Amino acid sequence: MEPLLALMAGLVIGLLLALTVVRARYRPVDEGGSGLRAAAFEPRVDSDAALSRRLVDLMDPAVVLVGPDDAVLLANPSARALGILRGDRLLVPGLLEVARNVQVSGSRRADVALPGDLVGTGPRMVGVHGIRLGSGPVVAPGPVALVLTDVTEARRVEAVRRDFVANVGHELKTPVGALALLAEAVQGAADDPETVQRFAARMSHEADRLARLVRELIDLSRLQGAEPLPELVPVAVGTVVAEAVDRTRAAAAAKDIQLAVAAQPGLVVRGVEAQLATALTNLLANAVAYSPPGTTIAVGARARSGFAEIAVTDSGIGIPRSDRSRVFERFYRVDQSRASSTGGTGLGLAIVKHVASNHGGAVTVWSEEGLGSTFTLRIPMATDADQPVDDDGPERPPVPPLHGRQTPDDDPAGVAQPNAPENMEKGRS
Repeated sequence: MEPLLALMAGLVIGLLLALTVVRARYRPVDEGGSGLRAAAFEPRVDSDAALSRRLVDLMDPAVVLVGPDDAVLLANPSARALGILRGDRLLVPGLLEVARNVQVSGSRRADVALPGDLVGTGPRMVGVHGIRLGSGPVVAPGPVALVLTDVTEARRVEAVRRDFVANVGHELKTPVGALALLAEAVQGAADDPETVQRFAARMSHEADRLARLVRELIDLSRLQGAEPLPELVPVAVGTVVAEAVDRTRAAAAAKDIQLAVAAQPGLVVRGVEAQLATALTNLLANAVAYSPPGTTIAVGARARSGFAEIAVTDSGIGIPRSDRSRVFERFYRVDQSRASSTGGTGLGLAIVKHVASNHGGAVTVWSEEGLGSTFTLRIPMATDADQPVDDDGPERPPVPPLHGRQTPDDDPAGVAQPNAPENMEKGRS
């Protein structure tokens, strides 16, 4: 538990303990003429109790005081907002288990999973710090204070970090190992110039792959870092599209893939041109890598609801439904067996995701196995730019249809929007 949280837990528990002691010491019971003394203390007791309860209610962490019979004696608004209570009972067995263990051990820290149906926000993970009020050996069961804090994101980040380290090691090992083997082979074929030349070409390929991996790791690290973006300036979407298409043209030509471009003129966003061009280049490179030879990749750009939408549509192998939510994860590949043949690092789409997020936008995917995929990059438009923003403007040329798939009239960019019901019925357009 973080030091600040531990301090907060101590403060909460101290307040609850003080409230319990004060109430027990100055209980207004009139025995042997002590009624006047008890009555004199009542205002101060009430004031202390109200102040203690107010401070507990203002705490960000959820605080629950559980009695010996598992009944909830006190819960602040943060605890009730988690949906873990019904009346004076805890609904989560894991929390009850922690409270009962604390009765015996005196203190415990644990992570407890909260079901997503409690508050309707999906499954959550809370860190629980439980402390028994009082000290010394347990003579009789007493109340237990549970302090809960949401650690869902922290645990997710920890898992991502572990996976990242493991994946980096694996991805670096492949080209480094290949280079070592090729170097050994070159030494053994020193008297055969043709073999040396062939191995040298392979070494160059692996070195390029290693350099690309390191470069993309650095790019991704910068995008995910805390340092602010460079100053955002007006960027013409047409310029970004032209740059990305130019970077991808050679790879597309090598597979006899046509690049069809239809961008609404005059679109301007605020951003970093180099990052946006890199993101779109990654989308195009991904489309080229997973499209069969002789097909067409369409690039469309349009204004829609205050965003510039740049869509890349291919006729590739498509993405299985079970993998679509993970394609933007670092090093994730739908088909690991194709990694060496496509030459990708597994970081391209993760970079696209972070570029879009850092610009206040998003990237989405629509895909169907056997039909292909549409990746749509949405970036907020520059509000002070003199540009058309009407989604139904006649100036937008449609993207040529791909392999017999018709371009709908209501989709000026020539690509179906992800998750659109009308497009799911008739296939991607």
